Amino acid sequence: MGKEPIPIKFQNKNNPKAGFDIILLEDLLARTDLDHSLEEIQKVEFFILILVTKGNGKHSIDFKEYKTQKGTLLTIRKDQIQKFHISKGLKGKVLLFTNEFLVSYLEKQETQKTLQLFNELLGEPKLELPAKILEKTITQIQRIEHEYFDVNDKHSLGIIRSELQILIANLFRLKSRYDTPLFHYKRLNDFIRFQNEVEANINTLQKVSDYSDLLGLSSKTLNKITKTVIHKTAKAFLDETHLKQIKRQLINSKDSIKRVALTTGFEETSNFYKFFKRHTGLTPEQFRSTYN
Repeated sequence: MGKEPIPIKFQNKNNPKAGFDIILLEDLLARTDLDHSLEEIQKVEFFILILVTKGNGKHSIDFKEYKTQKGTLLTIRKDQIQKFHISKGLKGKVLLFTNEFLVSYLEKQETQKTLQLFNELLGEPKLELPAKILEKTITQIQRIEHEYFDVNDKHSLGIIRSELQILIANLFRLKSRYDTPLFHYKRLNDFIRFQNEVEANINTLQKVSDYSDLLGLSSKTLNKITKTVIHKTAKAFLDETHLKQIKRQLINSKDSIKRVALTTGFEETSNFYKFFKRHTGLTPEQFRSTYN
């Protein structure tokens, strides 16, 4: 049976009210006092930025492995599934923060940039920073570390929040060079609304028309939105999200395959098998066994 992802809540024992923390990657990978293995599948309830400054390794985000090296930056958003891979000699910085710490204090325009930077549908969650940008990013993080560890007065969290906002804006600028710059698109907010509805309802609603009714938009408009923003049809987006939810269910529970099929919207188990194998090349049992 599949292993359930471990829910990881935000915890900062040294400053419980901060909503922010920063850890050396090598210290995190070497920790032995955790109640779980870092190499187990986790579901995080906060944002994570991982910057690799030395060594080679890999990191898994939503069932996909990403190779990492000096200059690799990974963005992980709330409710994503991830796992670490222990690699000797790997060093870097890990910034963790809650939605409330950053987004609630930003202007609407800056909030959108944050959502886009961390939204894997709007670009890969991996960036390779060129040498000059890596140096600049490390300097920015060092300013945050100085404020957090050395100064640490009543003004520090506000300053850290501002520094983090600048860091995210700079990373968003870099991301926009490689991915389609989405910020100016009129339909971006409509897409995010659509994405939120799909992620909440995909196990019961699998037709484009279901969501056009929910959002008060025509199916044609939804297709135009998804093609503009993520270069996919609305149906392809539904199928991808459905598949991701099925994978999570296979790993999250010890339910039978028949039960998983029913809870993810398939009345006929045979149709569940066809859908899953068409998109993955594996049977549900084969996929589940890889996470034993």
